[in-house]
Amino acid sequence: MRILTLIRQVLDAEESVRVRNGAVELEGSKLVMDTMDEYGVEEALRLREAGAEAEIVAVAVGPVRAEEALRTALAMGADRGIHVVTDVALDAIALSSVMAQIAKAEEAELIFCGGQEADWDSQALGAATAERLGWPQATWTSALELKGRLLVGRHEADEGSESFEVALPAVVTTQQGLNEPRYPTLPNIMKSKKKEIRKETLEAYGVAPKVKVNGVEIQVKERLKKILDGKDAAGAAAQLVKMLREEAGVIA
Repeated sequence: MRILTLIRQVLDAEESVRVRNGAVELEGSKLVMDTMDEYGVEEALRLREAGAEAEIVAVAVGPVRAEEALRTALAMGADRGIHVVTDVALDAIALSSVMAQIAKAEEAELIFCGGQEADWDSQALGAATAERLGWPQATWTSALELKGRLLVGRHEADEGSESFEVALPAVVTTQQGLNEPRYPTLPNIMKSKKKEIRKETLEAYGVAPKVKVNGVEIQVKERLKKILDGKDAAGAAAQLVKMLREEAGVIA
């Protein structure tokens, strides 16, 4: 079987976000593979290590620099990569079209992608890809096992978790808690440099963004810097309630 795992390159969580000319400035910042996508790569590797005969293909759609994230996936153990090179920022719906076309061309039977992208803060990609392919999807997966042609797992619900079974082909979205992604070892990093990354153009897929970003801004919240007198507990409580009602507007 062939497993596709989508790789996205995002700003490191410890980096400060800077905005320039209405867009997030990435020049000189540390960029990494989206953590949600790391869980997908790791889970694909674990399914293979558990006995599944699988080729794992990492897919990235993005600028030239996205190859760094692809190389990380290859160093973790993915077999080869596909890089659709473009400077166009694709939204989840447009990207799902590219992923669906690649899945059909590669005759893939399982797709992993992050449950919520770090930069979009969106959960739409997995669902949109599954809809285009007509495949079932398992979301927010916290445990997964492959039994023949059947995926058996668990995912999070509002007040606990649910167990599920889904037949291949399928789309699975991943989250923290599914696994602990491995660190690439030096020998595997060296091996990854020789693994194939096939370059393609976005034009080959006939896809254009559905959403246009007109501008980006950083939300700045000013602190009121008000200190309540802790010696008068009753008075402080009354003052706090008044502030929450009249100034913060969070209670009626």
